[in-house]
Amino acid sequence: MTKPDSRFAPAAARALGHTRASVAAGFVRGILAGVVARRGDVQELLARAGIAGEVLADDGMRIPVERYAALYNQINAELDDEGFGLFSVPLRVGSFELLCRAVSSAPTLAVALERCARFLRVLLPDIAVSVDCEGEQCRLVLREVAPLPVGRVFAFEWLLRLLHGLACWLVGRAVALDSVSFPYPAPAHAADYALIYTEDSRFLAPDDDGDDTLVASFAANLLELPVRRDEAALAEFLVGAPGRLTTLYRRDREMVARVRDCLRTTLPQSPTLAGVARALHLSPRTLHRRLEDEGSSFQAIKDALRRDLAISRLAKTRQPLTVIAADLGFADASAFYRAFVGWTGEAPTHYRRRARGAPASG
Repeated sequence: MTKPDSRFAPAAARALGHTRASVAAGFVRGILAGVVARRGDVQELLARAGIAGEVLADDGMRIPVERYAALYNQINAELDDEGFGLFSVPLRVGSFELLCRAVSSAPTLAVALERCARFLRVLLPDIAVSVDCEGEQCRLVLREVAPLPVGRVFAFEWLLRLLHGLACWLVGRAVALDSVSFPYPAPAHAADYALIYTEDSRFLAPDDDGDDTLVASFAANLLELPVRRDEAALAEFLVGAPGRLTTLYRRDREMVARVRDCLRTTLPQSPTLAGVARALHLSPRTLHRRLEDEGSSFQAIKDALRRDLAISRLAKTRQPLTVIAADLGFADASAFYRAFVGWTGEAPTHYRRRARGAPASG
């Protein structure tokens, strides 16, 4: 069982404060590990992506996420392997496109994830993927079934990011991970896990041998979300993929963060996109395009902000629903109730009882 290691928490707070999306040096070393094992020198690859070679030796360095995405795609092309040379069998270029085509016609997220598991079982024998549910929680499980030739840290980081990012894109919204237990001690770049996966990222204690299984937990009702992508959307998504996934659904995307901050400071008022655009000295069209480029939308940010604040208030305070609703800008408690059910699939009172560990009635 993975034990929490909270030593990275202060660094996580600093990472969340970055105004531009960037990537820690540890992820760069991880993505290059297979190339290093094969041929040693990676300076030319780094130079082509506009990344300084010192990133390999300095844990404090960060690079723009766009350059990391460029490096991602360069390595795939160089090795003809979308698995970066990390596994016993290469994932030939085009594997990600085939996966996307296999899942984009799924009716729901549940079916899409089941297809992902079957697809990867054929092409990636080193790690088994499964989804299991019990009550109101589901677990996405990644299990190492054969020793990985270049180590497990980046292999697990990458595969979880791939599956989570693809799931978010398929349903057209962020799919919140409640917690993730990683089967290794906290790496030097563990602070970034709060940006990429969830703030509740757990690691093995340094002296714990642990096991070979990663477990990502999320609300079971999310599996019922419909897949909303057609052929045109898929064609657009595949431009720059799979490296483009590194730029999507992060919590430190610049424009998403600015809009979220603006909305939060104006609560309980609920400004329009045009109003926020004026506050940010942008045209509504430019703001819409910038958010779309970062894989989000104005309404999605507003919903996510109010959802996150509502969940926090319900779990950590005893405030009445009427007070929470008013503070979040809802016209009345019934409007808040309907929105919360839409976000989570359950009533706010039921969520509060469950979050506090009390038995639910009815």
